[in-house]
Amino acid sequence: MNENFDSKMSANNHKIIFTGPVGVGKTTAISTISDIAIFETDESASDMTKSRKRTTTVAMDYGLLKLGNGERIHLYGTPGQERFDFMWDILTEGGLGLILLLDNSRPDPFKDMQFFLDSFKDFIDDNKVVIGITHMESNPSPTIDAYHHQLNELNMSAPVFEVDARNKKDVVTLLKVLLYSLDPWLGE
Repeated sequence: MNENFDSKMSANNHKIIFTGPVGVGKTTAISTISDIAIFETDESASDMTKSRKRTTTVAMDYGLLKLGNGERIHLYGTPGQERFDFMWDILTEGGLGLILLLDNSRPDPFKDMQFFLDSFKDFIDDNKVVIGITHMESNPSPTIDAYHHQLNELNMSAPVFEVDARNKKDVVTLLKVLLYSLDPWLGE
């Protein structure tokens, strides 16, 4: 391939990864902002996951967000189950940043947060992370302040927002905050 074509393609194509536990809304969030019909690898849940949802992502979700000037953001969703964690390293390769979604209705969302922050530590150290908390409308506790306190206990800092994965404005806000944290000059 032509070198100019390769460098232009990589300069105009960016990759963002969505991760979090099963049923948190990763597939929904990607579907909400994607400019194309998303590619899903959902299969019938066959383990304890089926108590939370009928199907689960086993490899990845993929969507695409088209920006001006030919810029594109490729959106990849990881499987939420630890048994598919081999996909996490594959999907993060070449990624710019991570959107971690957490479900406030789960028994211990702080444990989930720590698990995913630990699991993606190397990627986060080299990139950035933004955290979105889903299901807060029906489960207002823990609060956003409590998440910040927990992050401080882990010696970490990250933007944390209440989000509805079905709401385009909420998901776009997560994406914008992540992009601005990667390049503060984007806002000017």
